[in-house]
Amino acid sequence: MLIACNLIWASQFVLVKLVQQEVGPIFATALPMLFATLLLVPFVWPLIKARLREPASRAASHGLTRGDVMGFAIIGVLGQVAAQLLVTWGVRYTQASNAALISLALPVATAVIAFVLLRERMSVVRWIGFALAMAGVVLCSLNDIRNVDTGAGSLKGNVLVLGGILGSAFYNVYSKKLLAKFDALEVLFGSYVFVCLFLPPLALVLEPASFAAIGSLSVKAWVGLGLLGMFQYFLSMVIFLTVLARLDATQAALSNYLIPFFGVVLAWLILGERLTSAMLAGGALVLGSTLLVTLVEHRASENKGART
Repeated sequence: MLIACNLIWASQFVLVKLVQQEVGPIFATALPMLFATLLLVPFVWPLIKARLREPASRAASHGLTRGDVMGFAIIGVLGQVAAQLLVTWGVRYTQASNAALISLALPVATAVIAFVLLRERMSVVRWIGFALAMAGVVLCSLNDIRNVDTGAGSLKGNVLVLGGILGSAFYNVYSKKLLAKFDALEVLFGSYVFVCLFLPPLALVLEPASFAAIGSLSVKAWVGLGLLGMFQYFLSMVIFLTVLARLDATQAALSNYLIPFFGVVLAWLILGERLTSAMLAGGALVLGSTLLVTLVEHRASENKGART
């Protein structure tokens, strides 16, 4: 499930670059996320009805409180809006290689935020996983590292992408608190509701030309927007939150090291870029680190539970 998520996420940079040839970054984020929110409604509505039917004794502890609404607002604006809009906006100014390198900060940022908010520990296995994953991504990105663009425009884009990575890390960690009470789909839907309350009005004010151009958008742009909404913001997030309910935030985030590897493979398959032996070796290390952290620690947790 984690591998499927990262395969979808690896396509994001290509899609947002394609879409932003015709619309602005806020619109390119707002419309697909609005589409994804509508897709969630039929799946979330039965869960909402079930909560409304609960006895009063259970509703008191399982119902929606003011604190829950605030939590959804926090992960919606500080998490989802920051993660999706800033990455989309940043890729407008920087190269995909720069953005891929900056994404290496996601597991580190997640680990730190998880330690602060959730008091999750950093085990020896996780440190080994970090080391293997870092070595693998460096191998995958040797050519990108040699040719990193440090111009003023790229610097602006890099800062925006870094802000998006921090937003993703915050969302991954803070969602764990809400997942203790709500289903993964409810958490995702609740955060997206606040995204929809925030981004479309912002796009209408700051990017009116994008709304005016809706009727003249090309098929390519509509396909890109549709793929972002269906796969990037809907399917991948449903899968990831389902996994996050079973694993520590740090464990799940380590799998994000697969994104640069999948990006290289997609570029080879779709764009005809050369796939080197170093990239293959790096991908193997990245995959190994993911399996080490997710499977070994999960098995250790099961054994500990069996002993107790």
